[in-house]
Amino acid sequence: MKITVTSGKGGTGKTLISTSLALSLSKRYPTTYIDLDVEEPNGYIFVKPDIQKRESITLPFPKVDYDKCNFCSVCQEVCAYNAIVVLSFNNEVKIFPELCKSCGNCVLNCPEKAMFEVPREIGTLTYGKRENLKFFEGKLNISEVTTTSAIRIVKKKSLEDIRDGEILIYDSPPGASCPMVEASKGGDYIILITEPTPFGLFDLKIAVGVVKDLNKKFGVIINKEMEGFDELDE
Repeated sequence: MKITVTSGKGGTGKTLISTSLALSLSKRYPTTYIDLDVEEPNGYIFVKPDIQKRESITLPFPKVDYDKCNFCSVCQEVCAYNAIVVLSFNNEVKIFPELCKSCGNCVLNCPEKAMFEVPREIGTLTYGKRENLKFFEGKLNISEVTTTSAIRIVKKKSLEDIRDGEILIYDSPPGASCPMVEASKGGDYIILITEPTPFGLFDLKIAVGVVKDLNKKFGVIINKEMEGFDELDE
């Protein structure tokens, strides 16, 4: 079973609840906690895993074989993200890693077969364990913007070597944008964490809309409730 714990905004207690759920379930079932908040993961603070291994998260990045390139600009024309600029006057092809989405379109369409791909590190994947709980953490390198790709890679790695009856807890990035959607894909159930404030209610409505569009079963936890917030209760 795969459970995604997410929230419409940051600071609602999403990670505390997801790690507590993972630790509790691991006492009875084989459980894996996967920290997909790759821009600022902090689940390790609560899980306190024994770190076993770290490896690079990489994406394919295009390079140019200048012995074959004739600066025809086809790669620039087919790049949907404007990540390639051909400077024919200077016999140079500039490729911007900040814009490249590793789609491979330039490599496939180069008429001279002058484009090839090499691995480019975008972050680090950490493996760990605490008793019956397996731990995965993805963390982007500083200045990287390939959040969704990193989440996809970490999820794929976490599905390797699954134990019988395993429960996977995905700690999603907050919000309702592409990273949250990627973290929620393929899940069986989504837990939305909110707080009894106007901001919490506003962002919860957006997150609920996204979850409904994904056609996922979900529940809501109101965290940090003290005196109540009537609008949220309604």
